Amino acid sequence: MVIRGHHVLLGMTGAFGIIIAVNVTMATQAVRTFPGLETHNSYVASQEFDEARAAQEALGWEVTAHEHDGELVLSITDADGPVQPATLSGIFGRSTSVRDDQVPDFTFDGAVFRAPVEASGGNWNLRLEAEAEDGTPFQQRIIVIVD
Repeated sequence: MVIRGHHVLLGMTGAFGIIIAVNVTMATQAVRTFPGLETHNSYVASQEFDEARAAQEALGWEVTAHEHDGELVLSITDADGPVQPATLSGIFGRSTSVRDDQVPDFTFDGAVFRAPVEASGGNWNLRLEAEAEDGTPFQQRIIVIVD
């Protein structure tokens, strides 16, 4: 068989067609599964950031989280020991997609907060929101590595 000009044209068109189709598919999936919105008005958020950070740091809370046998264990402590905030909520999910997001139902056992979760291996995030007894808001993203 002799390769002629139209064979090369068909081969090149087919190869680039596949590349373009894969790129469009991947871009569509990326946009659909991760909205990318962190704040509605970044200017207003930047003006309040330093004050909110200083108030949160003044609480002196040390926050850690890990997953063990289908249970998310969250520890919030300060210089006096375990802390039980006035309000506590969070979203537990993958860092790259909202598809697996879960809202943990935390219960306090006197030392730590526990909540059942479904998590396969990999990198997960707990986007935590709490409020101290004095009304100070607390927000933190905690990376949780699940084996």
